[in-house]
Amino acid sequence: MGNIKKHYQEVQKVLWIVLFLNWAVAAAKIIYGFISRSASMTADGFHSLSDGTSNIIGLVGIHFSSQPKDADHPYGHRKYETLFALGIAAMLIMVAINLIEKGIGRIFKPVVPQVNIISFAIMFITTIVNIVVMIYEYRRGKKLQSDILVIDSMHTRADIFTSISVIVALVGVKLGFPIVDPIVTFVISGFIAYSAFEIIKQESGILCDAVAIADTDKIKNLVLGIKGVRNCHRIRTRGRLDDIHLDLHVEVDGNITMSDSHHLSHTIQKEIIKKFPEIVDIIVHMEPASIKEEEKT
Repeated sequence: MGNIKKHYQEVQKVLWIVLFLNWAVAAAKIIYGFISRSASMTADGFHSLSDGTSNIIGLVGIHFSSQPKDADHPYGHRKYETLFALGIAAMLIMVAINLIEKGIGRIFKPVVPQVNIISFAIMFITTIVNIVVMIYEYRRGKKLQSDILVIDSMHTRADIFTSISVIVALVGVKLGFPIVDPIVTFVISGFIAYSAFEIIKQESGILCDAVAIADTDKIKNLVLGIKGVRNCHRIRTRGRLDDIHLDLHVEVDGNITMSDSHHLSHTIQKEIIKKFPEIVDIIVHMEPASIKEEEKT
């Protein structure tokens, strides 16, 4: 229980750091975007603001998912993290739709933004900050096996691409093509919508018990290396990256005692968790080796 609490405290710490940096970046883009009348920079600023909002949603989700097991939730509350990640995706879709509406408005009522060295400096600096934030959050997410941190870093990655698009729009305006500004706003909305789609695809798979570990050969080879195991098959996995549930069938000598079979199943569970700490629950179905296999021995 102590390890789980420490795990979520680390995740929360990362989210608070990223939240502060995202809002600092968003403030710089939005304020100067309004001053310079740049639709694409303002849109990108609100995208960065949505990054911060997703951090808050993540913090709320972590609060619920960190609750201990109880009578109503014998498997714990960790899928709340998945549920709140879908909330981030829904929020992104709304932002994308809003930006499309603004882009259309700028086509019919164009406003030529002011483009100067300050515009480029703000976009360049905030893009560098976003790259640092993305790398930091992604690496911490992988290390902590937190899908919400990894997903949030994907959100920031989209922000980096959209920021680059804004820089392209500013160049277009500087060259005398103001239509580039609303067009890039559409591109930004596309990036946001794509990020939402990726999140929904991944998280809905978790809720629907999609395969968590595609390559189970390492698990099979590990189990086959345990003394007393004749064969291993029907290996199935489900759950999130940091909360994987596994069940498998193990064939053993049909003449061993129930006590020995029970001891062997615990040995299998212990060895798997030692090698794959992301697996938190294992069900081992013990069955006698096939008659042909027994005849060979």
